[in-house]
Amino acid sequence: MKLTEIQNVPCGQACCYVLPCIFFSRLIGMPKEKYDPPDPRRLYTIMSAEEAANGKKSHWAELEISGRVRSLSCSLWTLTHLTALHLNDNNLSRIPPDIAKLQNLVYLNLSSNKLRSLPTELGNMVSLRELLLNNNLLRVLPYELGRLFQLQTLGLKGNPLSQDILNLYQEPDGTRKLLNYMLDNLAVHPEQLPQRPWITLKERDQMIPTAVFTVMCYNVLCDKYATRQLYGYCPSWALNWEYRKKGIMEEIVNCDADIISLQEVETEQYYTLFLQALKEHGYDGFFCPKSRAKLVSEQERKHVDGCAIFFKTEKFTLVQKHTVEFNQVAMANSEGSEVMLNRVMTKDNIGVAVLLEVNKDIFVGGMKQFPEKQLLLVSNAHMHWDPEYSDVKLIQTMMFISELKSIVEKASSFVKSGSPASDPSSIPIVLCADLNSLPDSGVVEYLSNGGVAENHKDFKELRYNECLMNFSCNGKNGNSDGCITHSFQLKSAYENNLMPYTNYTYDFKGVIDYVFYSKSHMSVLGVLGPLDPQWLTENSITGCPHPHIPSDHFSLLTQLELHPLLPAINGLHLPVHR
Repeated sequence: MKLTEIQNVPCGQACCYVLPCIFFSRLIGMPKEKYDPPDPRRLYTIMSAEEAANGKKSHWAELEISGRVRSLSCSLWTLTHLTALHLNDNNLSRIPPDIAKLQNLVYLNLSSNKLRSLPTELGNMVSLRELLLNNNLLRVLPYELGRLFQLQTLGLKGNPLSQDILNLYQEPDGTRKLLNYMLDNLAVHPEQLPQRPWITLKERDQMIPTAVFTVMCYNVLCDKYATRQLYGYCPSWALNWEYRKKGIMEEIVNCDADIISLQEVETEQYYTLFLQALKEHGYDGFFCPKSRAKLVSEQERKHVDGCAIFFKTEKFTLVQKHTVEFNQVAMANSEGSEVMLNRVMTKDNIGVAVLLEVNKDIFVGGMKQFPEKQLLLVSNAHMHWDPEYSDVKLIQTMMFISELKSIVEKASSFVKSGSPASDPSSIPIVLCADLNSLPDSGVVEYLSNGGVAENHKDFKELRYNECLMNFSCNGKNGNSDGCITHSFQLKSAYENNLMPYTNYTYDFKGVIDYVFYSKSHMSVLGVLGPLDPQWLTENSITGCPHPHIPSDHFSLLTQLELHPLLPAINGLHLPVHR
């Protein structure tokens, strides 16, 4: 890394912090996977009074304070842009808790001082890669240091620490083992989460018979992905499946949704945990693992994750169940497109769907004139995760919608002529998914607007040729107007930033989980709102999972009102006025 000479503050201004002191800086590029410590051969220059008078600006991200300093000015904690702070070789006997305000620090040197203790707030400085505490008077360390999951270097030499700490520290990879030990033994407060608020959006229609039901969408984070490598900020015991599964089932049971869509359900856990437990609460279910399950051993197959749908049998009756394997659909529609074969077909994501008949008992209100047979298609999918594959996510979504269209058309053909359900457009759909796509993505644009341009940026200008038109609602020979379209009129249940994030980790916080519904048939009465962000901040929760939050995703829960087509009178279907 090249050392960059910097222009510093004008002479005489340094005293506003502490004297004597020197400011210096380098431009620090800090990729997550690689950390370069500050160069010890630091160069600095002092900006002349003339340069300051001429308006010359200084740019510095590192600060050194030296000269046997005994105390620090509170002004120091306002320099939140700092990435490196050198406080070594002074006479500091304490470090104030306010040091945690320097959230961008990746390097902190407190060596060769007279520190007897450290503030617990030091554990909130999760950007730190290097923390040097050598040659102090430390006998104990706050267990909060275990939260420094990105720390690569911890200097403890020359301190009268207990033998237990030193034994761990001196082992191979001792820094990581010591931090893990402290994190795993750190007391967890508070004892429970605050309740998420219910947000009412609309009152139920009292004029006509409607069916009201709730839908849950939840990525439960399967066991094999819940590793310290991915979630280093979470204690190992709180990542353990035996611990997390209790919180996951508690979340599901407490929501008491009529329809539950889960992603990242391991095959073995579906049969031994989810299906068994939910059957006791009146549910039946359908599950399919990712396509790779066909290619691995029986033992490995138990740990392949997939998608599951559960529904309350007192409200719905199963008519059909379907699995959509995206790699098979891609292969069948590739038409010689190499990118379709190399990028889309190689991903083993799947979607599942169940065609349900809505039991008449749940229709209430208005005239006692209920539909002859009301069908509902509930679908669930988990799209490819990699941000570099926006084209794959969009095409997987198109393939899924195209397959759902085929399911609806075939289902309506089996219904007797004259029934409202014999019209494919009369069968509403609910689409739950971890789309791994943000609200401004091509995926969400496609679902919400009914189509997306053939040259959308998410296709990355790759040569998918004409094969994508196979998934357009007008078919390959229809009038496309340069767009790939679908005929479902879909709307997201969570609009207008009702949830600021559905996935909450240290590296990423955003909305990637969705519940879409047919807006021509249904409306949203309410949704479960977000966890209080102030609670997350006050409890220094930098990411999930957490001892109180068993997945890296928050569940979605929405209450939908279904307005059915009424039975025919003299061959005419009565319209529903809302």
